[in-house]
Amino acid sequence: MNPIKVGVIGGGGIVGAHIRGYRAYADAIRVVAVADVMTETVQRRAAELDAVAYADFRQMISETDLDAVDICLPHHLHADAIVAAADAGKHILCEKPLCLTVQQAELVQRAVSAAGVTLMCAHNQLYLPAVAKAKQLLEQGVLGTVYEVRTTDSFYNDFDPQNMGWRATAATSGGGELMDTGYHPTYLMLHFAGGSPTEATALLSRHRLRFMEGEDSAQVLVRFDNGVVGQLVTSWAYDPPPSTERFSIVGERGSMHSDGGSLTLTLRGSGSETFAFDPVDTYAVEIGRFADCLHTGTRPLHTEKEGIDVLCLILAAYEGARTRTIAPVSRVSDTSAG
Repeated sequence: MNPIKVGVIGGGGIVGAHIRGYRAYADAIRVVAVADVMTETVQRRAAELDAVAYADFRQMISETDLDAVDICLPHHLHADAIVAAADAGKHILCEKPLCLTVQQAELVQRAVSAAGVTLMCAHNQLYLPAVAKAKQLLEQGVLGTVYEVRTTDSFYNDFDPQNMGWRATAATSGGGELMDTGYHPTYLMLHFAGGSPTEATALLSRHRLRFMEGEDSAQVLVRFDNGVVGQLVTSWAYDPPPSTERFSIVGERGSMHSDGGSLTLTLRGSGSETFAFDPVDTYAVEIGRFADCLHTGTRPLHTEKEGIDVLCLILAAYEGARTRTIAPVSRVSDTSAG
């Protein structure tokens, strides 16, 4: 089995987490080139990865023998990189968010479908053992019909006007905290709900990071087409209370809740059972799963379909907050269907 040859697009902070995965799964996947417009950054990353450095990712794609790309750019640059990679026939791992607008999502969907390449969303928290166990139990029907999913991802972020960079501006970040860290609890909610989001609304706040254009905190309500209702809390302004769950799921037969490291299942009339898990590096596991998908032809847990669903849910939440209504979630048709 020859290793998958990858070109990394972007050399920012998140690349460090991905590098751990490439090192852990070196027999299956390796980086052969890296591109970044910042000379110092790309030289440093190329040295770390023993890879060829490029200032232009399009030149990297055209000149290097690549099987896939790993997109680690600022949010507003994702769509162009996805389309360029797909047009060149390269498989794609893309950091969240997939892109920033419905129009960009349509371009991404068309490009990926036309090229027949695999796109995997880098939704690393899907690989938490507690998440995998909860999904397994749901698929076994342990809770029966699911009624409600709640997810939380909040922490005290030490951003300031000097270190926040492109995240401080809505045009480059796509909004605020909800489009950034809030993407994680949104895709977890989608994963557990088992349906497509149909309507959403939100309350957005700027509690502490008042220098940024977007919100630093959000509370979101979502309805899915299978009747599940989702609730989400996310923030850069504060640490949540110690008793706050990472996720919880309520169904007709009982509930599950998790702090991210363990999972407790409570069935009505049967008591509770807690599953404990060893910590894992979810970013490293993510790289390994990407390699597995490309070697075996297996569908990733989240492709562009789920990435678009998450994006459209968040955009509807933003619209609901703006208009003080419950906003419909846009749909992007799958041009590969049929």
